[in-house]
Amino acid sequence: MIGSLHGTVESVDADSVLVDVNGVGYEVHMPQGDSATLRAHHDLTVFTHLAISQDNVALYGFLSKTSKSLFLQLQKVSGVGPKAALSLLSALPPDSLLKAITNQDVSALTKAQGIGKKGAQKIILELSGTMAAIESEQTAGKQSGAVSGLTFAQEVVDGLISLGWQQRDAEKAVQSVREDMGYDADIPEDDVPQVLRKSLAYLGKGK
Repeated sequence: MIGSLHGTVESVDADSVLVDVNGVGYEVHMPQGDSATLRAHHDLTVFTHLAISQDNVALYGFLSKTSKSLFLQLQKVSGVGPKAALSLLSALPPDSLLKAITNQDVSALTKAQGIGKKGAQKIILELSGTMAAIESEQTAGKQSGAVSGLTFAQEVVDGLISLGWQQRDAEKAVQSVREDMGYDADIPEDDVPQVLRKSLAYLGKGK
């Protein structure tokens, strides 16, 4: 079983990403929200699941453990396979998908291609009581970040992610800039623009 990959993004297509790991190219199918943040020639760590059926072998990947957990949990519902699970995660970010299932929001789930009203109701019926464990995993993951609990530093990280950088790279850049500027705690609000510029410069150097 291939549980994760660490390599370099070779190319990003509409429904897959090619990841070079020591000279071997892996085609990884990812949620659209994840693949949209990736850039060619950048390093990547992706949490993966290898799905094997009678007529297909496919590798699915996710930028967070929460997304992978949701992907696997969704497939425990009868009639929901890897493609349907990926469609749900493409239509709804992990936070929104967790919320939709917990709040029994049928209309939100039907935004995913291939998921009708009956399918959404079935997902809610079978999974609504299992989301607490995944929510706890998600919270723990957020708290483990380098800028966890630092409000204004996190704003800079979020800004970098919105510009297309991976979360890991954004956090590394902000952490480095904070250290260079001598901030042991959160950065001052007035220095957010400066930290953002310095972080972009750091990322631009390809460190």
